[in-house]
Amino acid sequence: MAAGAGGAGSPGSGPRDRLSALGREPSRRGVAVVTGGSAGLGRAVVREFAAAGYDVAVLARGEDGLAGAVADVAAAGRRGLGLVTDVADHQQVETAADAVEAELGPITVWVNNAMATVFAEFTRTAPEDFERATAVTYGGFVNGTRAALRYMQPRDRGVVVQVGSALAHRGIPLQAAYCGAKHAIVGFTESVVTELLHQGSSVRVCTVHMPALNTPQFTWVKNDLPAHPQPVAPIYQPEVGARAVLFAAEHPRRRMWVGVSTAATIWGNRVAAPLLDRYLARTGYDGQQSPGDERPQVGDNLHGPVPGDHGAHGRFDARSHRRSPQAWLSRHRDLVAAAALGAATAATGLAVRGRSG
Repeated sequence: MAAGAGGAGSPGSGPRDRLSALGREPSRRGVAVVTGGSAGLGRAVVREFAAAGYDVAVLARGEDGLAGAVADVAAAGRRGLGLVTDVADHQQVETAADAVEAELGPITVWVNNAMATVFAEFTRTAPEDFERATAVTYGGFVNGTRAALRYMQPRDRGVVVQVGSALAHRGIPLQAAYCGAKHAIVGFTESVVTELLHQGSSVRVCTVHMPALNTPQFTWVKNDLPAHPQPVAPIYQPEVGARAVLFAAEHPRRRMWVGVSTAATIWGNRVAAPLLDRYLARTGYDGQQSPGDERPQVGDNLHGPVPGDHGAHGRFDARSHRRSPQAWLSRHRDLVAAAALGAATAATGLAVRGRSG
């Protein structure tokens, strides 16, 4: 979940800005770029792609997390490249893309995942904090998509995966900056998709909307709440989301929903938004706080990276689901449809035989 910050230097400006595990043969699966890949869902995505045989480039701010992510890629037997990058700075993202192409080869998949936010009521959020969260969470996707298309369009191949959220369709209290940015990503992506279709391009852009995930985000988010922030249940492990991202990259479709809670939120808002307004006004404050959690947060990563390698998981392992039946059904919808058709055909045949007998 790491994402842009100033003061880290531009990618490729010196040895400390590039961490690599090279020397193996280029992957036949291709090269994946993951923004915000040093921790949280992004770290799980890095591991998922490396395990599937991709070479992986990681763009994030913190060098400790980048080093850990590159080591994960190397442990999977693939080539890794970590680049200190502020995704809110379009020039840094473009420079990082150039470095990936030069060192790993043609970019096959670009995953826009980096985010940053602040937990606070809108009127209590400092303008500079709101702008920073928007610049990373929305602007970072714009910059990543631009950099990816600069290479993919001339080759007429490649997939961009936008990591969305149920909150891209339903705003909740205390997260106006994040919800606004995720909503903006949906509109932006729809515009890009229509332009690619107009051009007859084979490049695909997919969005994968996530449920609440157990990531380190809640230990380093800028927090103005009276209690420790927490994800709204049900909570899923980040690997659930990572599997969906890999599937979307290899079986591109316009959008995917992960988790029954995501589907319920999106459909619920479509048919009963006023009821959800009142429900969230009553429950949205307490549901995002954990008063019994006395453990201190590890820092505030909104304007700068938090030192250390924080991995993929947050503090909510005991409350998190490792699997999502809904996500499995979404990944295997063709198989499910075929099975349903086969069952319907068999039932029809039995009914016909029964009448003829």
